[in-house]
Amino acid sequence: MVRRIKKAVFPVAGLGTRFLPATKANPKEMLPIVDKPLIQYAVEEAYAAGVREMIFVTSSAKRAIEDHFDSNFELEEKLAEQGKEELLSVVKGVLPRDAFCVYVRQPEALGLGHAVLCAKDIVGNEPFAVLLADDLIDGKPCLQELAEVYAETKSSVIAVQAIDPQDSRKYGVIDAEGEPKPFVKINGVVEKPSPEDAPSNYGVVGRYVLNPEIFSLLETAKPGSGGEIQLTDAIAGLLATQAVYALKFSGIRYDCGTKIGYLNATINYALKHPELADEFRALLDGISHR
Repeated sequence: MVRRIKKAVFPVAGLGTRFLPATKANPKEMLPIVDKPLIQYAVEEAYAAGVREMIFVTSSAKRAIEDHFDSNFELEEKLAEQGKEELLSVVKGVLPRDAFCVYVRQPEALGLGHAVLCAKDIVGNEPFAVLLADDLIDGKPCLQELAEVYAETKSSVIAVQAIDPQDSRKYGVIDAEGEPKPFVKINGVVEKPSPEDAPSNYGVVGRYVLNPEIFSLLETAKPGSGGEIQLTDAIAGLLATQAVYALKFSGIRYDCGTKIGYLNATINYALKHPELADEFRALLDGISHR
């Protein structure tokens, strides 16, 4: 019997230095894409895939995330008094009633692998998901696609996309015997290789379904690229004892960890927003004809 993915880890302890000063007092995961913060999109994706326990690996500067997913009785009471039922429904719907959040601190910024390791005691001995809110994926929920591959293979699965070979230093890059159509068993994965050393043109993006054996590898991992404990290195180590697959997901990924990617996402989400699309398209048309 295949175990369902019930828990998801959201590493949100990063400093967000690329967006300073906007992130000096506000977590980068709380930056809005139109009218929802990045972290909410990630949580909604996890929920759509059947996850009900949301585990946030956080830091002392990320209280706003906890507040966002908590109830705000004063705001709800005020909206109810004013008869703003639609807005009240939006506020109450930030976290579905059958989902719940758990928060654990990452004491030091030692890398993504270390952040995932911080969630070990909460995850326990079961498969789990990892979602990076910086990677906003539009379309069919990417995590749902990963969970479907996990159900078929009973193996860890990572999301990948085709990348420009010159961008290989920005990604973990997979080594596989063929193209992911849509998924393929991998032979290895290398963290941020130079273009000449990259084993393929498929880079890992911020969605994973992992078997719990990954934790023992993270516990003994030595600092890798950038002096940090890399999740990619632990996944490479996992290949010594079990299969790992890579999925070429069907959605469109926006790299909201960069300013241009964030702006790209904002524009495209605004262009399909039910309240704003027509007016925003007219605004863009006006700007383009100046």
